[in-house]
Amino acid sequence: MVTSSVVITGAASGIGRACVALFAARGFGVVAVDIDKAGLADLATAPDSADGQSGDEGSPRIVPVVGDVSRERTGDAMVRTALERFGRLDAAVLNAGIGGTLPWEADGALERFDEILAVNVRGVVVGIRSVVPALRAAGGGSIVVTASSAGLGADPGNWAYNASKGAVVNLVRAAALDHAAQNIRVNALAPGLTDTALMARHRAVPGLVEASSRRIPLQRWGLAEEHAAAIWFLASPDASYITGVTPPADGGLTAMHGAVPPPPLPDA
Repeated sequence: MVTSSVVITGAASGIGRACVALFAARGFGVVAVDIDKAGLADLATAPDSADGQSGDEGSPRIVPVVGDVSRERTGDAMVRTALERFGRLDAAVLNAGIGGTLPWEADGALERFDEILAVNVRGVVVGIRSVVPALRAAGGGSIVVTASSAGLGADPGNWAYNASKGAVVNLVRAAALDHAAQNIRVNALAPGLTDTALMARHRAVPGLVEASSRRIPLQRWGLAEEHAAAIWFLASPDASYITGVTPPADGGLTAMHGAVPPPPLPDA
């Protein structure tokens, strides 16, 4: 039986997809939101919990909503779906994001900047505005946003994405302060290099994974499932006294000054 529900954006792939699987396996009804209709259809046909159970009265535990997270109508639709299908909303994982920064002086760079900010920043604002009334009605709840270690520092050639994720980090602080009195916690997670579809073109560059991994103290990229577990913690009652923070989940990368490479791990 579904007793709690969560909205997860960017749900069709990567960290969002891993979050859908984890929350559903732990008994949540999940409203899975993405602009990728085919990816959502595939997600909705996958097993939606560890025990194969469905929601109340045989309804699916995972319910897809196709939409652009930067549009208010998508925010309205995902909350309405949660309330209609599961009767309440307890948490939101605002994970949708895009990359693809163009060089500063390239044709279309400003247009691409606008697209990145629309999804990565406006999409978070729309998400928070949409879910807060339902969370408040439930007596409180939790919002977790997927930020990035790219919002805690800068990378060459990634200025638009860096700007968007930096904005997300401070937006989370502000939202946490504004909603604390309503018993709504707002946090973010800042993943580092992660093996997801968003990074596929980078993984295709010969030697890049190996070279970048040598700069990470844990000597590897992260996995979507690891980030989903951290997001689960931030959303759960175990993090009931945590709000307004953006912990990095980057294998120790942001802990380093960077002047000296980390020592290699011992051979397995």
